[in-house]
Amino acid sequence: MTAIMTRPLSSSTDALLRFALRLDATLTGAAGLAGAAFADPLSTLTGLSPTTEYLLGAAFVAYGLVVYSLAALTDLRRVGIGVSIANVICTVATLVIVLADAAPLTGSGIAATLATGVYTAFFAYLQYLGVRRLRA
Repeated sequence: MTAIMTRPLSSSTDALLRFALRLDATLTGAAGLAGAAFADPLSTLTGLSPTTEYLLGAAFVAYGLVVYSLAALTDLRRVGIGVSIANVICTVATLVIVLADAAPLTGSGIAATLATGVYTAFFAYLQYLGVRRLRA
């Protein structure tokens, strides 16, 4: 009889990072699909042009596809660090856009931009925690 060797879930050190990457990719991709599909109505809500809304949606979909693909790699350390840094950069960018009044945003657009910053900060932190749990 052949013994099947499995390790307990508690010994997996990359589970949190892999989960954080896949969840980030899925939610961002879904938001991108919605943003691209509803670019015209969103543009009146946020103050951005429909083209800008569509391009942002397409960029979110592309980000989701890339990050979800990268989450399947065996060695996640560099991927986790890179995606976490990208999320920090996006968080800072949202703050700069709002504080510098760099885009013609409405009140709802400002709220959506700041919510995006909170989202990216949360995932940057979650991915950072996942990287810290990895074995050296």
